[in-house]
Amino acid sequence: MRNAENVNKYKDICKRYIYKEKEGMYREAGGSLPYPFLAPGSNQYLDMLWDWDSWLSNVALRQILADCGTKADSARALKYEQGCVLNSLSYGGMDGWIPIWIERNAPSREDMLRKRNPWKSNMHKPTLAQHAAFITRTMNGDAEWLRDGFYFLQAFVSKYMNHHRHRATGLLYWETDEAIGVDNDPSTFYRPHESSGSIFLNALMYKELKAMEYLATRLNLTETARQYADEADELAARVREHCWDRRDGFYYSVDLNLLPVEKPDITGLEPGDLYLHVGQPRSYDCLIQRLSVWSGFMAMWAGIATKEQAAEMVSKHFRDTTSYNAPAGIRTLSPLEKMYNTKASGNPSSWQGPVWINVNYLVFRGLLNYGYEEEARELAEKTVLLLGRDFERFGALHEYYLPENGEPVLNKGFQNWNFLVLNMIAWLEGRQQVTEF
Repeated sequence: MRNAENVNKYKDICKRYIYKEKEGMYREAGGSLPYPFLAPGSNQYLDMLWDWDSWLSNVALRQILADCGTKADSARALKYEQGCVLNSLSYGGMDGWIPIWIERNAPSREDMLRKRNPWKSNMHKPTLAQHAAFITRTMNGDAEWLRDGFYFLQAFVSKYMNHHRHRATGLLYWETDEAIGVDNDPSTFYRPHESSGSIFLNALMYKELKAMEYLATRLNLTETARQYADEADELAARVREHCWDRRDGFYYSVDLNLLPVEKPDITGLEPGDLYLHVGQPRSYDCLIQRLSVWSGFMAMWAGIATKEQAAEMVSKHFRDTTSYNAPAGIRTLSPLEKMYNTKASGNPSSWQGPVWINVNYLVFRGLLNYGYEEEARELAEKTVLLLGRDFERFGALHEYYLPENGEPVLNKGFQNWNFLVLNMIAWLEGRQQVTEF
């Protein structure tokens, strides 16, 4: 039952367990990882650097340090935090490609690229600049640690903007459905390559461009910063134009897989022969995918949604208990969709209904961005109860959970972004809350 007594009980349990486990996030340099770094912390991801995992884990780590760390603890953590970014940039190049994950015994960049086409495969999600900006903000704006690698960071962002963007709509797309973070999101899963104008990807990219603006400013690259600011504004406008659905009052991914509009080829036609579609070819550049996927709320997390849009999203979708709003938090896919599935799956991980804690957190942050504190409190308390009971019963957390009763589905010992419950607890208790950039 979600009442004050239980929430307080499970807040204490979450804090007690997580404070003890933070040391499990630290990994030393070695092999293909020349800098110390942060790992998600469970056996499944024991000694690997992951893209958006390390970023959100770092946000949680800084909350732990704010709650109970010393100045010495904070200073020690810095090299591991910076190492996440610097290890990724060590695999950067002029083409901008950076791998999604790096194992300690990973092959060289050159060997990796012998086995894949960097222009036709996915790469590190656009969270690298956000991670660097988060660390820089922690350092009171000192970005000099990043100066030598900033070129490779710019090349990385440019690769997304120049080679993974649909020209007609201005939206970013996934090259394939592999390693997109939200593995079997039906708007991308088993879809044609280069066809998914993912709202998840575009919200991340908008924040990535804002982070680049901030980092360039801190490095006194003022003209460059203005260019990133303009690109961010343009992308936000394109997302509002193409991904907002006025009928449903929600943000969706879009389908880019449309045949081109071309002039007729009249070779071989006889006078009077009919050539189809010339009278009124399509005038739209994409089709909205009305699939009830949680990532529409990313428009609120990123700050892309207007105030009026956010109000509609909260009233129609966040509060709808037949769709996203479940007892354990946010369903990653509405049970009203035919693809809804909560069975355990590890390859791909299941994002077709189960509750993930990073989703709870990102939706929570989006609610706060627009002043929906009552709804944010509801989601934070549900997350506290879910994870507190998991610790109480099993002494560990899991990767994802059933929406209705909070039963764990898979991967006991998963830490990673689950620790973001502490950031939610800090807000509930009116204490200093660490937030992502």
